Amino acid sequence: MKIVLSINNKNLEIISFENLDKLNETFKQLSSIKGPLEAKIFAINESINSHKLSKFRNYFDKINFCSLCLYSNDRETILAGKSLKIDSFFLKEQEVKNKLLLQNSKKEDDVLHEGTVRSGDRISSNGNLCIIGDVNPGAIVSAKNNIYVWGKLLGIAFAGKGGNKKASISSLYLNPLQLRIADVIAIGPKDKPKNYYPEIAVVDKETINIKPYLVETKN
Repeated sequence: MKIVLSINNKNLEIISFENLDKLNETFKQLSSIKGPLEAKIFAINESINSHKLSKFRNYFDKINFCSLCLYSNDRETILAGKSLKIDSFFLKEQEVKNKLLLQNSKKEDDVLHEGTVRSGDRISSNGNLCIIGDVNPGAIVSAKNNIYVWGKLLGIAFAGKGGNKKASISSLYLNPLQLRIADVIAIGPKDKPKNYYPEIAVVDKETINIKPYLVETKN
């Protein structure tokens, strides 16, 4: 069970709603930041009542924030958020973890693309590339580091552009025309995948290997 607070796509700390007074110093630092703040709460297997959420939101009322969103797999937490008119989204446990995984991967040089990447489109990133949608045949996506496709990867993907063989390419449905990691190239399979589960492509002994993508979690 855990709660993660993210401010402007940066995870500050794992917080406890049992003792919100410990966040005073954090919010003092936030009040000095210029520009609007976007806050997200990821509550995994954690129940937060409306009283605790209300007290937490009061902190944000004192600083310049433009949005507050709540993601949880606990229905009582979502109902509490909605009662306070907080944008609240009920997701399955793994979906919350996946969203947090994307959140963790976003840095200054990273690119997040939402929507289908159509034939002829080119998307590139100097960091990680996260795509929420499908990559159609004829499309090319590339990144200096890792590529995450939360949809079907049917086009060409090139990770580790700078020669990073530790880079990876992952997708919910991996059936590309071509994969490339650093200088290692693999042609996509002729047959469609029989199973619909996340897979990841990595370099192992100068060969691109594909295996199930398992998200490591800590309880």
